[in-house]
Amino acid sequence: MKYLKQIVGIDVARKELVVTLGRMREDLSIELCARKTFANDKNGFWSLVCWAKKLTDSSVSVRYVMEATGAYHELLAYYLDERDDEVSIILPSKISNYVRTLETKTVTDKTSADAIARFGLERQLDRWHRPSHVYATLRQLTRERNQLLDEQTVAKNQLHAELAGALVNKQSVKRLEERLALCERQSKEIVAELSAVVKADKKVGEQVVLLCSIPGIGFLTAVTLLGETNGFDLIRNKRQLTSYAGLDVREKQSGTSVKGQSRISKRGNKHIRKALYFPALAAIRCDERYKSLYQRILSRTGKTMKGAVAVQRKILEMAYTVFSTGVKYDKQYLAKQEAQATAAQSQATQAEQEKVAGQPTEELSTVAATSPAAAAEPSVASEQPQSKGMIRKEKNILQLVRKAELVE
Repeated sequence: MKYLKQIVGIDVARKELVVTLGRMREDLSIELCARKTFANDKNGFWSLVCWAKKLTDSSVSVRYVMEATGAYHELLAYYLDERDDEVSIILPSKISNYVRTLETKTVTDKTSADAIARFGLERQLDRWHRPSHVYATLRQLTRERNQLLDEQTVAKNQLHAELAGALVNKQSVKRLEERLALCERQSKEIVAELSAVVKADKKVGEQVVLLCSIPGIGFLTAVTLLGETNGFDLIRNKRQLTSYAGLDVREKQSGTSVKGQSRISKRGNKHIRKALYFPALAAIRCDERYKSLYQRILSRTGKTMKGAVAVQRKILEMAYTVFSTGVKYDKQYLAKQEAQATAAQSQATQAEQEKVAGQPTEELSTVAATSPAAAAEPSVASEQPQSKGMIRKEKNILQLVRKAELVE
């Protein structure tokens, strides 16, 4: 029997890979035909590829599907991508929700690999490609800087508590101050590296300039967005982007008794949400468009955080629009669009009035010649029978006259 799809489901751990091979037949039935465990290293990767090649049909493509398990899956994904094999990486939350729909009650590495294989056979998955080296560098550096800022906050709190106590240990204070100075110095080094990476790539530099034209977005926010989205790769629309960032609205409502409070899902990239918080506050202060959005949400809900989150989402959508179109943000864009629409509407109205009221004099004289008074006078032409074309012409002229009388 011919197979439609072949999927290798991989449950990735730190030291081993638990693998399940699945197939879909022409009647859409699913078959899990083989299972095996490999080491999570280059030798294990080679053994995995040879094993899959031996058991699969060469006439049907094979796709390797795995979960995004921290950093343990990256070596395998990069190895398979270098071989030009089809790879798909799935969010763990999707797999865990899918497992709940199955009849399996036991949760082991083998059942997880089976579920991943079934998921790949039943769904149409996007092919994963390794991120660009520039965007991967931006992501790594911005995340490292965020970790330094978190450590710096912890050290500041510890220093404040130490100085506020009754017994102050001078050596502890000295070490905390040295730690703060180290975090500050390393943070500046990271910003310098980010600037060097952006300057070295002309295309990325232009993208950063585009994003920085949006109110509230600065250099660090722009490089964070580019790094976390891989240059907005695989982002097809705004809805997908907001869902990826966890800024999509989640509602819970059923009948008349269950009506939960709407809130954002937060099931997405937390680094994007964190990077957009302070830019949203700056945009509320500096831009009337975002300020009006914030005030509208605040007046309706009475919660400042909901208004700030709405502005975060709007800024993220605007960043995607600016990046996709290649046009800088214009504060007067909406006002210009309204002015152009008003001008076009007024021109159309004026042209319609001129068309109805300003008829040529020859048409009016023709109408006068066809009036009853003129028909009473003897005429050779009036005695002759009129053609169908003349009758249609006279009807059109009478309609024009009526319209002119209505305008007057």
